[in-house]
Amino acid sequence: MLMETCVYVGPIQRIRKNISISSSGSRLRTSEQGVLIGRQGRESSRRLCLCTLRLEMGEPRGIFCSAQGCVGDVIIEQRLVESKEPASHVPLACSAQYCAFPVDGNVLCLWNTKDPSYQPLTLQGHHEPITAVAFGNTVSPLLICSASQDYVIMWSLDECRQKVLQGLSPRGVIMGTLLGQVLCLRLSPDDRTVAVCAGNKILMLDIESRSILAELEGHQGHVTAAEFCPWQTHIIISVSEDRSFKVWDHHVGSLIYNSPVLTAFPLLSLLIDAKSRQLVTGCANGQLWIFSLVEGHHYRCVTRVSLKKKSESFSRRVESRLCSLPEESQRPCTHGLEKGEEVEASLPVLGLAPCDLSAIVSAPCVWGLSSETTSCLWIGSSAGLFIFNLANFELEAVLHYRDFRSLSIHVAGSCAVMSKANDDKAICLLTSLFGRKIVMLEIRVAALVRSQQGHDAGRHLSVLPRTCVGPTSPLCFTTAKESKTPPAPQRQSAGRSTVKDQPLVFHTKVRSSGYASAPHITMFSPKANTRKRGDHSSRRRDGPRCKEYPLENSPPTKLYKQRVLAYGPAAAHCVQYSGDGQWLACGLANHLLLVFRADLSGTPTVFSGHDGAVSTVCWSHDSRWLLSASQDGTLRLWSLRRAELALCVGKDVFSKPVRSAQFYYVDTFVLLSSGPELQLLKYHIDTCKDEIQRYKQKSRCKRVFRLPTTGRTEITSLSAVNDFYSYLVLTAGRNRTLEVFDLNAGRSAAMTVEVHSRPVHQICQNKGSSFTTQQHEAYNLFATTASGDGIKLWDLRTLRCERRFEGHPNHGYPCGIAFSPCGRYVASGAEDRHAYMYDLGSSTFSHRLAGHKDTVTSVAFSPAAPQRACPETQEEASFGRDFSVLLREGRLPIGNHYWAQCLLSMNWCWTLSEVVYTY
Repeated sequence: MLMETCVYVGPIQRIRKNISISSSGSRLRTSEQGVLIGRQGRESSRRLCLCTLRLEMGEPRGIFCSAQGCVGDVIIEQRLVESKEPASHVPLACSAQYCAFPVDGNVLCLWNTKDPSYQPLTLQGHHEPITAVAFGNTVSPLLICSASQDYVIMWSLDECRQKVLQGLSPRGVIMGTLLGQVLCLRLSPDDRTVAVCAGNKILMLDIESRSILAELEGHQGHVTAAEFCPWQTHIIISVSEDRSFKVWDHHVGSLIYNSPVLTAFPLLSLLIDAKSRQLVTGCANGQLWIFSLVEGHHYRCVTRVSLKKKSESFSRRVESRLCSLPEESQRPCTHGLEKGEEVEASLPVLGLAPCDLSAIVSAPCVWGLSSETTSCLWIGSSAGLFIFNLANFELEAVLHYRDFRSLSIHVAGSCAVMSKANDDKAICLLTSLFGRKIVMLEIRVAALVRSQQGHDAGRHLSVLPRTCVGPTSPLCFTTAKESKTPPAPQRQSAGRSTVKDQPLVFHTKVRSSGYASAPHITMFSPKANTRKRGDHSSRRRDGPRCKEYPLENSPPTKLYKQRVLAYGPAAAHCVQYSGDGQWLACGLANHLLLVFRADLSGTPTVFSGHDGAVSTVCWSHDSRWLLSASQDGTLRLWSLRRAELALCVGKDVFSKPVRSAQFYYVDTFVLLSSGPELQLLKYHIDTCKDEIQRYKQKSRCKRVFRLPTTGRTEITSLSAVNDFYSYLVLTAGRNRTLEVFDLNAGRSAAMTVEVHSRPVHQICQNKGSSFTTQQHEAYNLFATTASGDGIKLWDLRTLRCERRFEGHPNHGYPCGIAFSPCGRYVASGAEDRHAYMYDLGSSTFSHRLAGHKDTVTSVAFSPAAPQRACPETQEEASFGRDFSVLLREGRLPIGNHYWAQCLLSMNWCWTLSEVVYTY
């Protein structure tokens, strides 16, 4: 219905009549309200002014219904107003109780967001069009500041409401006059200072004294947005049309940091998130830039996000989820546009606002990964609204205006959003880009997010088994007995020979009698420092069982030792510590497999036999056997004690080359990927040698199960837990999918698409170690990495990306990742000859470790940390294309313990260095 509101403005009380006519014209309702809306002008003349607002205030319209049916409206259009002046780029502001916007150019109008039945509050005082509006941060008194080219006025809404109820004209306090074109206003957290962005400078005005405290100059273009730092109120950050941001100390009026030019388009919006301590700014072409404000990070760039690409990827993921639902619930019941009515619009970032999804989106409560610490924000654009997660840099929900025919605005010129903590409703204020309409929308956030999320995808999954192994499970496979029980001995007659067809030599070599030199015997060997050596040996033997691995430790930072692997162009591809932390294995491109002691002392054991580069190494649970896969297509199992080959599976067994291989189910099986298939091998090792038939291999293996991936896409990486019994296997496909297999059921359990922008080259699970005890939820965390797309941390129970780690350059070479045994850190190689350390509670790296001279290709943590009276060692190894091992040493924050880190670098000459760590 249409409503004409006539407001008589004068020095005396007038009667306002609201004449409401229904759309059919069949009814006519008249109501009289005695309201004093007087305004005393600057002149003493008593002239009457008539202000007419044309409002469309019909019943709230529900626009969107969830995918579960009409269980509740997601969007309701609460109010609609049409201004006389174009409203394409008018300033908007929202608070917990009001939303404000200019009407007819110089009139400030406020709507009550809690009760739509309240009449709008209009504030007049500007003669020029209003260009900026901002609310204060305190609840009582609630302030609002408006600016135009003539005045900057501060209004107290409580006083203005009282004036209106008394029949008087509300007045504001003029803070400044003729300051220029003001594009942004911001009030300090204590509402004592207001920042006025006038032209290319920022004026800091004191609200009480109405004086200029500081004038911040330095931008080369108009300042478009500014924000006060919540935890450092003397800091203010501004963005400008010159495409850079600046950090100021407004107490002393000095510049702290000046960023380089970020993009070719002007920066339009700005937000500072207090939880993650990050700065988010958006530009006119839909790019988001995120910077770290943590002390010591020096305003480093965390990531850059394309809103258009994220929206397209999110749409494909939602489409795949809807296709897996029943037909009756595949599509939300929306009132969409007719075919051919789509409006193509760009995605400029018009506004940013915080969004609380702690009650909707669940996260594992381990090492800072909780829903309370996860920050989200609203992104307002000309084409729609987006909910963006600052932990994983992904979209949680998307709302396009063009998808709803009943919505009054399909392309927005300005946008402002507000949502309170622990509140399901959000208020959005929009203006039309091509018209004069201004609307207020009420959004049900929970219904919007849940309608576009997966329906319990993977929630029944867990690394820890919940059921017994089924009778038809592949894990129940049992082969014939490896060796038959010998029959009971029977007495034979003396006339019959008891030895028949037996070789003359059994298992040992025959030495020549008399021709060899006498064995060398040491008659006497002095034993010096027997007590010290005895104590040291006992510590080395019993140390790992004394105490558990420390969970509250810090990562390595200083270089301790460096060891060369090869003297030629033979890059190191993979590295892994044994389960007891005593050995370190690394595979090289020169077909060799080297095994070092954990402290890199002594001569390494060399395993040769592959005809191609060693691509995968894996230790057995008991650290007795070593599994290696090569580009020659063979799979070899080595004995560490004998330093020899125990089993070789040739290329004739596999139809495609083996990409990944590992021990599985506590060394019961060998799990591998060959092309699009996941294969399970049952093996038997027999190390007994027949001196006559040494060439004959007694060890054997048999393929007991094979399972293809969905769509028969090639597997690029796989991972499974071997330290305890687990049924689940994680695989990544060439088509950028992530698929979870349940080998107890012998089928695919869950799958997600668009995991990375490129195929995943490694999946790494948080397996802990035998020396640590983590929360059981932590074992469901795993990480994936792809070239050029960073590292993603996932929760297996929901198949949801919980956090994304950005900052290490990795654009072409597949650099490896590893979890620390405590589960708090993720280490990664990089192409800039550094290793990077990430804390699970932050998206940017905490340490950057130097020492290499080429790409760091692989990293590994030692699972053991001896903790007796002797110094404590924790080791992390990283391998690069420079073929040397680096050992890093640091100190634990508890006591005088120390730990070490092992890295691989590219020196072709032998080097050894030591650095004493000090804080």
